[in-house]
Amino acid sequence: MNRISRAIGSALARYLTAAQHVHSTSRASPAEALREALQPGDVLLVEGHSRISAAIKYLTQSTWSHAALYVGPQPEGRLAQADHCFVEADLEQGVRSIGFSEFDGFHTRICRPVGLTPAECETVCNAAIARIGNQYDLRNVIDLARYLMPTPPVPARFRRRMIELGSGDPTRAICSTLIAQAFEAIGYPVLPHVDATPAPSAECPHCVAEVLRIRHHSLYAPRDFDVSPYFQLIKPTLESGFDFRKLVWGEKETAATH
Repeated sequence: MNRISRAIGSALARYLTAAQHVHSTSRASPAEALREALQPGDVLLVEGHSRISAAIKYLTQSTWSHAALYVGPQPEGRLAQADHCFVEADLEQGVRSIGFSEFDGFHTRICRPVGLTPAECETVCNAAIARIGNQYDLRNVIDLARYLMPTPPVPARFRRRMIELGSGDPTRAICSTLIAQAFEAIGYPVLPHVDATPAPSAECPHCVAEVLRIRHHSLYAPRDFDVSPYFQLIKPTLESGFDFRKLVWGEKETAATH
């Protein structure tokens, strides 16, 4: 039965990862600019073009459907190929290392954790690298497949719970939970719950203290790194020295008449 389930899951994964035409209002970042802007520990968000990307975008109400962790160049033997510098959880191949070529032509965004020491950054990267070879959680695939209708009747307040997916098997992962768990290794927040508790004092009898609680990793989605107050957004065009005075403009477009 397990063999049959795996075969069905694999076939479904191939169907869901098939590329589709997606119109994007933003052009892809130039590969060289992206390469120069990234630092180890950065999270690269990707606007995917597959069927499963459509489901993730709907449930999270976001542009981003995939995330990969940039670990930078590694000693020989740690990653599958010498030019690989990302770790991701792929639907068909599981947790793997990849290179820049995987993101050619895709709209991306860099999210950078702030204040990490070199040792902490290394811990985060090592936590992701250590999981290379783990399988993708195919229960996640089956759950997401239910929401591939163009406008599934899912109230907004329930969407967050609907991405609490997966079997809970530690040898399986999905893209955003893989990265969230890597940052948990150093206690770095992504998008935690914030509880306000009374903290009165003689000087401030009505003061409250904020206590953070780490959200369970199964509840994370790619968009959470984008909206997190603890990750800085890095734009390669600006990082490479943007000067609007050097732009070459064509003729101004005229409004369409109806």
